[in-house]
Amino acid sequence: MAPSARFTEDFAYEVLSVVGEIPEGTVATYGQIARLIGRDKNSRLVARVLSHASDYGDFPCHRVVNHAGRLVPGWPEQAFLLRQEGVELKDAMHVDLRKYQWEC
Repeated sequence: MAPSARFTEDFAYEVLSVVGEIPEGTVATYGQIARLIGRDKNSRLVARVLSHASDYGDFPCHRVVNHAGRLVPGWPEQAFLLRQEGVELKDAMHVDLRKYQWEC
């Protein structure tokens, strides 16, 4: 069972180190990032860290979507940034995970 986590500096840097590894033209999900750092149950906390990512530096947070490939509501720049990297959207708010999900 994965240990529970809190929003700590160490947790934030664990999350952001994985986000920094997501290749251009691909996306990862919050849950995928949580699994990669050994915190399977903490996908919501991953999302919370990403909402504060600018406090820690410049990370490609636009490459992270939810489990259904949905973009962040209220962040229209995310779609623009993904399109700039060659990621086509299925509709205005969703990435095709079968085509663009990072295989790590």
